[in-house]
Amino acid sequence: MTPSVLVLLHGGGPGVDAASNWASVRPRFAERFRCLAPDLLGFGTRIAGTEGLYGPAAWARARAHQVLDLLDEHGLSRVHLLGNSAAGGAAALALLAETPERVERAVVMGGASTGPAPRAVPFYDDPTRESMRATLARLVADEGAHRDLLDELADRRLDQALRPGAEQAFRAMFEAGHQPSVDLATVPNPVLALHGEQDRVSPVDVSSRLVDALPFARLEVVPGAGHWIHVDRPDEFCALVGEFLTA
Repeated sequence: MTPSVLVLLHGGGPGVDAASNWASVRPRFAERFRCLAPDLLGFGTRIAGTEGLYGPAAWARARAHQVLDLLDEHGLSRVHLLGNSAAGGAAALALLAETPERVERAVVMGGASTGPAPRAVPFYDDPTRESMRATLARLVADEGAHRDLLDELADRRLDQALRPGAEQAFRAMFEAGHQPSVDLATVPNPVLALHGEQDRVSPVDVSSRLVDALPFARLEVVPGAGHWIHVDRPDEFCALVGEFLTA
């Protein structure tokens, strides 16, 4: 039997890329699904050519169209989505709203950028390794449990965050845009919202309101997890995602 396809859409922190964002769980998902994990527009290998995009809604729609192009390139009619936070989660919701027939089921994490905008743009007002390390530390529930990983990621993501065009693209994601948010009430697909109980980036209430706005959604709050549920609680995370997508 041909395995279902799972598209992994990474988060939206400075310097992020798909490979590092999903490293802790992609091998497990690959045992059950055919996995695709693109760098989303504005990050990793996809920084160039994003001029003219301003505001969260415009970036979410552009990334949704990027995913559609990827599906067409691979000849895929329907896939599962796993969208992480501000970049991947928002792109997943935009794709669900615009072309729900291309998606079977979707999982979104950390509120999928449906809560209040951050008061300040992360990292770039102080673009140092210390600032990057502190930014990453907020994403986990227990910094001490992931010290080596955070040190490694701080070096990798600092290098990527300082690439030409990266800061301009990142700041544009937080600027006021003119496109309306997606209409969540029209989404007909089953959606699982996952939220870490100890999330220091986005409170659980954000995912609660998201689930209330979606017709066929449910919320799972993961104890002992921060914003990076897949890093803090990889076993529970993979079990919840796998069970939902194969239901």
